[in-house]
Parts: sequence; C-alpha cells; structure tokens
Amino acid sequence: MNTQNVLLANSYFRKGEYEKAIALYKPLHEQNLIRRDYFKNLLISYQQLENYELAHELIQKQIELFPNQMYLNVEVGYNFQLQNQLDKAKIYYDKSLNYIKKNPNYGFVIGHTFKQNHLLDYALQSYQIAKKLNPKLNTEISEAQIYGEKGELDKMFSSYLNLIDKNEKYYPTIQRYIATFITDDKNNKTNILFKNLLLKRAQNNPKDSWNILLSWLFMQQKDYNKAFIQERSLFNRNHKNLDRIYEIGIISFENNELETSKTIFDFVLNKNLDNNSNQKIVLQSKIYLVQIDNKLANSNTAFKKVDASYQSLLKQYGKNTQSIDLHLAYADFLAFNFDQSEKAILILNDILPLALSKFQKGLIQIKLADILVYTSQFNQALILYTQVQTELKNSILAQESRFKVAQTSYFKGDFQWAQIQLKVLKASTSQLIANDALDLNLLITNNIVNDSIQDALKIYAKAELLAYQNKNLQAIDTLNKVLLNFKGHAIEDDALFKQAKLFIDTKKYIDAEHNYLKIIQNYPESILIDDCYFALAELYNYLLNDSEKAKEMYQKIIFEYPSSIYLIDARKAYRKLRGDDMQ
Repeated sequence: MNTQNVLLANSYFRKGEYEKAIALYKPLHEQNLIRRDYFKNLLISYQQLENYELAHELIQKQIELFPNQMYLNVEVGYNFQLQNQLDKAKIYYDKSLNYIKKNPNYGFVIGHTFKQNHLLDYALQSYQIAKKLNPKLNTEISEAQIYGEKGELDKMFSSYLNLIDKNEKYYPTIQRYIATFITDDKNNKTNILFKNLLLKRAQNNPKDSWNILLSWLFMQQKDYNKAFIQERSLFNRNHKNLDRIYEIGIISFENNELETSKTIFDFVLNKNLDNNSNQKIVLQSKIYLVQIDNKLANSNTAFKKVDASYQSLLKQYGKNTQSIDLHLAYADFLAFNFDQSEKAILILNDILPLALSKFQKGLIQIKLADILVYTSQFNQALILYTQVQTELKNSILAQESRFKVAQTSYFKGDFQWAQIQLKVLKASTSQLIANDALDLNLLITNNIVNDSIQDALKIYAKAELLAYQNKNLQAIDTLNKVLLNFKGHAIEDDALFKQAKLFIDTKKYIDAEHNYLKIIQNYPESILIDDCYFALAELYNYLLNDSEKAKEMYQKIIFEYPSSIYLIDARKAYRKLRGDDMQ
C-alpha cells in the first residue's frame, strides 16, 4: 500500500495537484523523516500553494531533528525569498556559505540545494569556496552543469576539460555530458566553440584526450578525414592499436566517403604489415579496399579487375574459418555485380560447414537467401531466412531475416503474409529494421485498401524486385505500366518516386527531374514531398550543375519542412552553395 501511495503522490506532484500530493506526502514524510525526496516534495507543494508558514514549520522541525543537515538553511532562505523577503533570505544563504568555509565537504550538498532552488550563482559560489579550501575536491562536473544551465558554454566546456586534464579516466563520463550540447552540424556555434577550446589545449598542452575528443567531435559532424587525422596523430605518438582508425574507415565506407575510407585502410595495412597480432583487421581492410574498387567500377573491364583482386585474396588466404568474410564479400560481388549467381551460390554452400557459430552460419544463410531472391528462387530463400529466425531467436540477425521474409513475400505478391511479419518488426530493437518495416507496411496498407485484386501493387512489387535484381531498365518499363494503367491510384506517387531513383541510376537525369516535379505538382499532400524536394536539390546540385535551383529546393526543406529528416543535410548544403565558411 505504501508503494502505491508513493506512486500516487508522485503522480499528483507531477500534475501540479499539490493539495492531493500533500495529503499523501505528509504521512510518508512522518514515517520516513530521513527521506529527502518526501521532505522536498512536501515542501515544494506547500510553497506552490503559497502556504509559506507551513513550509517554514516543516523546515524548522527538520532542523530540530537533524541539526547537522546544514543544507536546510538554504531551504529557510529560499522560503523567505519566495515571500520577497530578500534580506532575510540572504542571511540564511550567507550562513550556508559560512558552513562550507568551516568544512569544504559541505560544498556539495549545499551547492546541490542551491541548484535545486534555481539559485545558480549561490550554487556556483558554494563549489568554488569548497574547491579553493580543498583543491583535491572534484567540483568541476557540478560547476560545469551550472554553467550549462546559465548558458555560459565556454566556462562549461572548460570545467569539463579541466577535469580531464586532472585525470584522463574521466574522459568517457565527460564525453557523455558534452554529447548533449554537440550536434552533427559543424557550423553550429557550440560545435565551433568546443573545437576551438580543444585545439587551443592541444597546442598548449598536447595530450591524447584532446585528440580523442577532437576525433569524436569530427565523427559527430561526419568529418571522417579530420577524425582520421587526429587518430593518426595519436597512433604516430604512441603506436597503440589501430582499432579506432579501422572503425573510422568502416564508418566512412558506409557513408560513401570512399576516398577517405581508402586512405584509412591503406594506412592500416601499411602499419600492420610488420605486425602479425592483428591479422583480422589486415584481411578486413583488404576486403574493404576491393569493395571500394567495386563501388567505383563503371565498366566490365573494371569489374574484371575487382574479380581478379578477390581471386588473388582467396588464393592468399585459402578456404578456412578465418576467410569466411572474404568468401561472403566475393559471393555478394559475383551475384549482384558480376552476373555469376550460380558460382556465388556454390561458394556459399561450400563454406557453410566451416561456420564456427550459429551467428556465422546465419550470416552465410542470409547471404545465400539474398542471392536466391535475386535469382527468383523465393521458396528456397524463405526456408533459409526462416531457419535463421528459428536458430537465432530475438537477435538482430533474426529480425533482419524476418524483414527479408516480409520483403520476399511482398516480391511474390503475398501481401497478407508480408504484413504479418512487418507488424512484429515495428517494435524491432534495430531502428533501421523498424523503419524499413514501417515503410513497407505503409506502402502495402495504402495500396490495398481500395484495390481488392491488388493488381497495381503486384506490378509495383514486380518492379521493385527487378530493381533489386539490378534490372533497372526493365523495372522502369514495369513502373510505366503502373503509371499508364492506374492513373489517380494511390500508388502513382510511389511509382513516380521509385522510377525517378531508377532514372538517376541509369543517368536519365531530366526524366528523374520530371518525375519529382510531377509528384510535387499533383500530390502536394504526399508523404514523399520532402523526399522529392531533397532529391531534386541533390539532383540539381551534383548532377545537373544548377546551383540556383538546388538552393531553391534546399530552402523548401529548411523553411517549409522543419521536421524533415533531411533538414540538417539541406541546411549544410544550402550554406555551402551560399558560400558560407565551412571550415
């Protein structure tokens, strides 16, 4: 019953129903006089109802019971301040500060009490007095938080960095605090301020922590090359492991920063050639370098060179447990880029017995199933995806497999079964899977409501399968059937948007522009509108070299769609086109 009363009292307190809160907090406090939360919430409730006399009586009774709880003088003072009796309030505030002068250890509890009552200058003074009297006290975090509340970010960052300067073990804790103020926009004033403070410290007092924080800041801003420069300096200074540099290489690759990624993996290989302790990173770096060449390949000759690179690595590393990732990468290339799906399937079936764990086996099975979908062998693919789901229940791989079951069912035109899988995935622990599941479920739901035979969606799903199979021209033609035969249907904007993306992949940029503009003109309420504006902006900016139109489209996102996921990228691109200093 007591627990229920606590929950109810807290609920009333949060809702501002202070009379009801008092009725419950009063007995709770009397039964647990040492509990500060009951005391404080009861006190605030009296003060919110402007019942200052009862508030004063409550504090005085607490002082009588606990004369050594010096922080209570702050509460007496604040109660007077609420009554606009500032002279009386100051007497008790000064009394509290004097206690700190006698014993600096009181600085924390008294400072915290001042902060609770929004008396930030007094709180800061409390910590500073304690620090002056006992320099060993770590008051920096408390001071920094107060500076943050006051908006004095320069002093806040300096306080945090002072603590790291004192002891580098505080680095992870301080990074978490700083992360709440940093954005992914390198032109954000707070980011610039923090960067400049770090650069100044790195020049005046070189320390690993400054480089690590700079690297972390640049990663938040997606300045992967600058992050690499910081990590390279650290490595050259102490020659510790290359793990963080390798991670930046992976992230830059995943974000399509291929030049930076290549530079990083080349560096990792050069530094690891004489070091046999990290052969896994060596092999993975070599695989990534071949994958970069694959992404940049634009001719059959270039793809043949990629194939030769893979075969050279396979000859070097052989067929064993350690080379499974290499075989997976090669199979993916053969199927999706080199039109050799049968060979890819043979390779994956060949390495399946080498898997050391269920997880490794699951990775091979998913890749094998992906290729079976690519070759329209849907039933075999579904069996493999389902096996992974069963073997690795509740794992991310199992959730990925469930999504692929839904996607494959969608390709087949079995929309009901696809939706059953997708509804489960909306609660996925992977945000990416959950979002993909939500998008596909929305597409199906929106397009079967008024189409009992589902012809439009079946043709659209076939086009998506063709695109998955890299048959882009056939996919474009199939989408034309949707656009010709289902004018005014809910699926028209989806078909135009999907076709526009395929036009870009096939370098038909004017056709892509036409589709995006048609969606904007004919479907102003479509959920794809901000996607269209951003896609148009990128098209004008990078492919059609029309900076004025690009700026116009970016502005649409910035001013008319402030909740769009493209807002930050649009703002960055717009500033760059406008000629702002991007350093």
